[in-house]
Amino acid sequence: MTKMTGKRALMEMLRAEGVKYIFGNPGTSESAILDALEDYPDIEYILTTQEGAAMGMADAYARSTQRPSFVNLHIETGLANGISLLNNAYEGGTPMVVTSANKDVRKLAEGRTRLDEMVRLFTKWSAEATHPEQIPSVIRRAFNEAKTPPTGPVYVGFSANALDGEAEVEIAPSSPGYFRMAPDAQAISETADLLSSASNPVIIVGDRLAQSGGIAEAVRVAELTGAEVYSSAYSEMNFPTAHPQFIGRSAPSSPATREQFADADVVLAVGTNVFSGFFYYSGRALGPETKLVHMDQSHREVGKSEPTDIGIIADPKTGLAHLADALESTMSGSDSEAAKGRAANLAERKAALNSATQQRLKDRWDISPMSTERMMHEVASALPPGTLIADDSVTTRDAVHSAISFDEPGTVFGERGGALGWGMGGALGLKLANPDRPVVGIIGDGSSMMTVQSLWTAATYNIPVVYIICNNRAYRILKLNMNVYKQDIVGEDEPQSKYMAMDFPIPMNIAGMAEAMGVAGRSVTDPADLAPALKAALESGKPAVLDVSIDGSV
Repeated sequence: MTKMTGKRALMEMLRAEGVKYIFGNPGTSESAILDALEDYPDIEYILTTQEGAAMGMADAYARSTQRPSFVNLHIETGLANGISLLNNAYEGGTPMVVTSANKDVRKLAEGRTRLDEMVRLFTKWSAEATHPEQIPSVIRRAFNEAKTPPTGPVYVGFSANALDGEAEVEIAPSSPGYFRMAPDAQAISETADLLSSASNPVIIVGDRLAQSGGIAEAVRVAELTGAEVYSSAYSEMNFPTAHPQFIGRSAPSSPATREQFADADVVLAVGTNVFSGFFYYSGRALGPETKLVHMDQSHREVGKSEPTDIGIIADPKTGLAHLADALESTMSGSDSEAAKGRAANLAERKAALNSATQQRLKDRWDISPMSTERMMHEVASALPPGTLIADDSVTTRDAVHSAISFDEPGTVFGERGGALGWGMGGALGLKLANPDRPVVGIIGDGSSMMTVQSLWTAATYNIPVVYIICNNRAYRILKLNMNVYKQDIVGEDEPQSKYMAMDFPIPMNIAGMAEAMGVAGRSVTDPADLAPALKAALESGKPAVLDVSIDGSV
């Protein structure tokens, strides 16, 4: 036990936890933390000028390094600005420790905010340390909570007296943690029996599969069963997109889901919510005859809303390995031949889908403003090997996935949750986590404006990310969702809308904003200019913005 101030105990705990960066925007209440930081040159404070930028950086950094990141915001005011992307981190399960300082606990009569209560809805665990002796144990628990599946953000507040006071403390980091929970043997046996005899099995994978590192095991199960494979979101690389059995992203809970999986007799959902979406639809997402098996490390998701025939609480990588072994023991020769036939049919179907994609690219090759398909074709042609993508493209995502194959784990990260603004900071966090690899952020114009202040941080710290802005001069996602609302909820056969408050009468000049903040910016309207501009930006070794004008019709 050593006697020290709470602020020094905090720094010692961060060092013990291996924290390299503090992402944040501080205020007067954080003076004690910044004062202590002067004595810890191995921990760098990455200053952002808007809290959403710090949250996006921390989110991508944690997901890429697979270690909890550390965020420092300012009392209730700065913390409130970070809540939108804190919600995304909570929905996506990002391991993150968010902190802010508070007034002295003795200011009781004058009033002080319960910061831990303020963010309780958006965290796995939240607490406030009000005595210096509490700080090491609270930080240790925070990191432990953040990285224990189901992973997610936590919050720790510090009263002023906790930071400035002294106490006898022990500096000990959180334990490494061993989270490979094996599945129930009977559940695996019954699942193997279902899949062995299935005539049209479907696998739906999600980000928690990628987090577990179980992609190879998912491919093995898919190939053994000849199943169609869909991804529920693809905000991480959770199945090789070029694989002949991978069909694409699944629709959220909607009539489209029921149509997409109408012929499935067994659906195996792994590491994903089943089935999430904004709009409410009564009844099942799957047909009453379809058997649903849900394997997940997030126990709260299994059987949460959709009737589930077999629920398996397990680490996806471990669970799928057990399932693949069981399938090899269970499947007969005729079962295996049937699976090979399904896989061959899916390869033909995948080839037809690819052909249709190429035809759409040809049909929309010369339109003006340029099509999203042409835009991403040009981008893909200029990306060097090993490029990592921060995907906040929103409604351009189909074109991104049509042009770029994601077949290596950890090569793409996207926003998770309903808040815009992740990608500008997210691209910077991804680059800090992978300094030796090129990073390109593909960002919608509406999303970029939520945290455009990230450009100042990019310039200040010379973080060489290239941003490609999908500038369609609108909140196009709102237009698409308005059409869904009017068709599915209101019941209009031919939905019509004026799309109120969804267009930008004055287009966002993101390139001009970049120049104003010290980042090279260029507006691109001619598709022939895009690939050379991207190559030059990547070769510059500096942050850059390519503001690309694209078609925004719906």
